[in-house]
Amino acid sequence: MSAVAYDAIKPGLSADELLAVLAPLGGVRDAADAWGLTVRVPRERLRDAVLALRDGATTRFDQLLDVAGIDYLSYPDWRGERFAVSYPMKSTVFRHRVTLKVLIDEDDANVPSLHDLYASANWAERECWDQVGIVFTGHPNLKRLLNHHEFVGHPLRKDYPCQKRQKLSVNDPMVDQLEAKLVSLGYTIVEKATASAGSPLTVKEAAK
Repeated sequence: MSAVAYDAIKPGLSADELLAVLAPLGGVRDAADAWGLTVRVPRERLRDAVLALRDGATTRFDQLLDVAGIDYLSYPDWRGERFAVSYPMKSTVFRHRVTLKVLIDEDDANVPSLHDLYASANWAERECWDQVGIVFTGHPNLKRLLNHHEFVGHPLRKDYPCQKRQKLSVNDPMVDQLEAKLVSLGYTIVEKATASAGSPLTVKEAAK
C-alpha cells in the first residue's frame, strides 16, 4: 500500500467551525486553550460529542490521543469543580485537532467510559482512575495499572503526600494474570523470579 502524500490530505475545519459542531451538544470554548482548541462539554453529552466528532463527514476524528485527569485543588484563583478529564483528539483525514474537557465535582467524580468507541481509551482510563481517582462508568476492567493492588489512594491528586511510600506485601496478582495469558498463547513458564526481581522468564513452546 502506497503512502498518501501529505499535501493530499484534506484541509480541516477551523476552530470556529469545530466549535459550531459541538455547540448544539452544550460545547463551549474553554478559557485555557492557548495551545489549541479546547471545548468543555457536559458530562451527560460527552459520548454524543465524541461520536459527532468521530463519525461526522467533515470531522472524522479517528484518534483519541489520551485521557488525562486534572486536579484543580491548588490551581491559582480556581473557583470551579475540583476535577476535569481532558480528551485530546486528532483527525488523520483532515489534520485538525480538538481537546474535549469535562468538569466534575469531587463528590461525584465519574464520567462515561469511551472504551467501546476508541480502543485507546481502555488503558488510558485505567491509568487516569489509578492516578487521579476518576471513575469511568461502564469500563470493563477498571483496575490499577501503574500502582500495585494494595495501593491506597491516588498519587496524582494534589492532596496526596508526595513523599509517601506504600510497599507491596505480597505478589501482585497481575503476575498470575500475565502467566495465564502467556500460557494461553502457547508459552511455557520455565523459571519464576521473586516479586522484587521482576516478571517470569518464558520460552515459546515448540509448535505441535
